[in-house]
Amino acid sequence: MSRASIAKGTSTPKHPFQLRGETWRYVVRRTVREFAADGCADTAAGLTFFSVLSIFPAGLAVVASLGLIGGGESVVRRLFGILEQVAPGSAVDTLRDPITGFAESDLAGLTFFVALATAIWSASIYVGAFGRALNRIYGVAEGRPYWKRKPAQVALTVLLLLLVGVVAAIVVLSGPVARAVGEALSIGEVALDAWNVVRWPVLFLAVVAMVSVLFKGTSNVRQPPFAWVVLGALSAIVVFALASAGFAFYVSNFASYDRTFGTLAGTVIFLLWLFLINLALLLGAEFNAETLRGQQLQGGMPSEERTKLVLRDTAVIERTERAEQVTKQRGALLRRGVPLPPRDDTPFRRAVRSVQRAWLRVRRRSSR
Repeated sequence: MSRASIAKGTSTPKHPFQLRGETWRYVVRRTVREFAADGCADTAAGLTFFSVLSIFPAGLAVVASLGLIGGGESVVRRLFGILEQVAPGSAVDTLRDPITGFAESDLAGLTFFVALATAIWSASIYVGAFGRALNRIYGVAEGRPYWKRKPAQVALTVLLLLLVGVVAAIVVLSGPVARAVGEALSIGEVALDAWNVVRWPVLFLAVVAMVSVLFKGTSNVRQPPFAWVVLGALSAIVVFALASAGFAFYVSNFASYDRTFGTLAGTVIFLLWLFLINLALLLGAEFNAETLRGQQLQGGMPSEERTKLVLRDTAVIERTERAEQVTKQRGALLRRGVPLPPRDDTPFRRAVRSVQRAWLRVRRRSSR
């Protein structure tokens, strides 16, 4: 039997555990190569900028939500205490003052909800930027129009902030806080001891869910089931944990940022830490893309050059292709010295045609 017939008769793996060892080796090698070829370091630098624009509004939204149930200031102090254990101290100090100040402020009524809505909208900037980065990794264009894409990004941002709130609640619910909650709920010491043991695995699962949602919902590509997406999330979290620990050790023992950057040292360290986070996320996204390729290759699909993808929408892609075709035709006319006719594909003309079509539909319905 030929190799071609064997490939044709191979069924596509339905679960990551069905991938062969040689497929995993192919996926890992190609992930490293594509990570460099796609310029993920430059993309991570751009995402770091959008992270700065989004991280403070996101933090304020979470703090504002926690403030609804009371004890916002103590919750923030406990969260920063945990954050200092996984991030460089200078990076944590950069975040501490604005978020703590917001937690101590007294916003009520309409002002609070306006501030919360503004924070959520601003935090969605990063979700949109990450979706564009994933589109570049998968080699596809954005096909969703703005009116469809932006509400989805805001909804995804709300979901991510809820997951961040869950992570914050798990972190805070320990020690005296857990004991006070246990007494209020009449939970015994055994249950509290069990919670102190299981809360770290639960915290890890919540972080995995948060990264998986970011991978699955931001791009124009319809992602495979969560069993496949989780692989990239796990790899991103592991890489970030190692990189963050190494960076914190380097800053504490060898770096001389204070002498080089002076008062800006904390800001520089904070930006480098965000850069490492985005590098890890992009590496996880590349791993997901190549795992999908490996799944298709093992199933006999010719995906060695381009992975077969299902897009969420193609409306913007088709409109862009038509505009490019018109531009090429007008360029050919210009080259031949032919006068250029008026364009009929401008946004204004498209809007006029849309209004005309809507008016015709209304007239048809009213005439029935």
